[in-house]
Amino acid sequence: DALRADDNIAIMSYSSVDFEVHGRVQGDKLHSQKTLRVCFRMYTEDEARRLGVVGWVRNTRQGTVDGQVQGPTDKVRQMKQWLQFEGSPSSIIDYATFRNEKTIDKPTQKGFFTRY
Repeated sequence: DALRADDNIAIMSYSSVDFEVHGRVQGDKLHSQKTLRVCFRMYTEDEARRLGVVGWVRNTRQGTVDGQVQGPTDKVRQMKQWLQFEGSPSSIIDYATFRNEKTIDKPTQKGFFTRY
C-alpha cells in the first residue's frame, strides 16, 4: 500500500471548558504573622501561557475564581489538573468545577487574560 501524504498529518483536537475554583483563591492569607497575596489570577495567567492555552480568568463576588480555557485537548486537560490541584503557592483549593466542556474546531479567544 502506498502511503498518502495526508496519512502522516496529526489531527489536532481542541477543547473548551468553563471552570470555577473554590477555596482560598482571592485576597490575602495570613501566614506566620505575614500577609501573603493569593495572586490566583496572575498564576493562572502564567500557567495558561506556559501551556499555550487561551481564555480568561476573573474573581467572582462569591469569593471564587472562574473563567474559560481553550486550546489543544491535552493542554486543556493539564490546565484543569493545575486548577484543581495546584493553583498559586498561597492558595488553598477546596475543589474545582468544570462545565460546558466540548470539542471545538479552533480556539475563539486570543491570549489569556484577567477579566474585571
